[in-house]
Amino acid sequence: MGGAVSAGEDNDDLIDNLKEAQYIRTDRVERAFRAIDRGDYYLDDYRDNAYKDLAWKHGNIHLSAPCIYSEVMEALRLQPGLSFLNLGSGTGYLSTMVGLIIGPFGVNHGIELHKDVVEYARKKLEDFIKNSDSFDKFEFCEPVFVVGNCLEISTDSHQYDRIYCGAGVQKDHENYMKILLKIGGVLVMPIEDQLTQITRTGQCTWESKNILAVSFAPLVQQSRADGDKPDSVQLPPLSVRSLQDLSRIYIRRTLRRLGDDGEGREAGPTRRAPPQKRKRRRRCRRRHVNAYVFVGNQLIPQTMESEEEEEEEGGVVVGGRQAEEEHRKLGGCRDEVEEEATLEEEEEEEGGERVRDIGEVEILKQANVLRDQIMALPLPESLKAYLLYYREK
Repeated sequence: MGGAVSAGEDNDDLIDNLKEAQYIRTDRVERAFRAIDRGDYYLDDYRDNAYKDLAWKHGNIHLSAPCIYSEVMEALRLQPGLSFLNLGSGTGYLSTMVGLIIGPFGVNHGIELHKDVVEYARKKLEDFIKNSDSFDKFEFCEPVFVVGNCLEISTDSHQYDRIYCGAGVQKDHENYMKILLKIGGVLVMPIEDQLTQITRTGQCTWESKNILAVSFAPLVQQSRADGDKPDSVQLPPLSVRSLQDLSRIYIRRTLRRLGDDGEGREAGPTRRAPPQKRKRRRRCRRRHVNAYVFVGNQLIPQTMESEEEEEEEGGVVVGGRQAEEEHRKLGGCRDEVEEEATLEEEEEEEGGERVRDIGEVEILKQANVLRDQIMALPLPESLKAYLLYYREK
């Protein structure tokens, strides 16, 4: 499934294409997609295919097409502080993006059938926390992954505000999924080849909306001998953050706001550039004019050349037309040939390094100053390392 948008040269280029095709429609979702490089979740030998709008599978590792993830992220209507459950969490790519939006006071759980895929997801999560510059620009809710079959979740499990299922759900499992949802919550899952958004409006009432035609592999049902009881899956507990962890969150938040110079910008990997100054154009016009000149009592034809410079700003000519005035005074007639040479002068850009031009909007790289701020604090080195989540850079 996929191929709805053109392939990108890199992650930002892919996101530009998804935005242009209206798969990504909100700033919050865009920031999350730009912060997580899709290529980081591919095996090295297959990274060249990471920025195509196509699904990828290698053994048990699987990633859906970018257009599918875009629609899912938009349909979930994520907000800070929500609880999220990913059924079939796979590489953890989607769960990590969700964690950037729901923030440190949310809940981010994932269940995956294959143990090797859970280990892969945990390794990718560790790489993101340790090495990605985007980590310091967000308040993050770390995903917690467990191994198990999502059709065997314990009946006493808690409910969630947002749920996504990354495998095809058969009609007889639909109600099982709905029960996991809180009232007012949103469930997104593929049912009968349609990506469907389900909102729980009451204790026994739901509203459904088809989003996109899709093709997903069906959920795997455990095969067991007659009489065997299914292995119940315990989801991670809902834990309360420690005072130490809360202190780290608020210290980092305060320093991040100071780093934004009090502008109140929401954390994100990009910012919009200031409007560019309008370009000035200088035109050199050369005209060939046939005129008649009186010499004594004779009328002699004579060819004359006239040059003038015009300055344009935003397409409006601000220079004069002296040659035409002179030509009128001579009473001559103008040739049909007019030669123009246009020279454009662009002023140098100010205020940051250009990365990409998206229509009239430029994305500028944002300096990561949080680490420098923490390192400058008069604190023991061990405490600084804790505030940095033990990141090496």
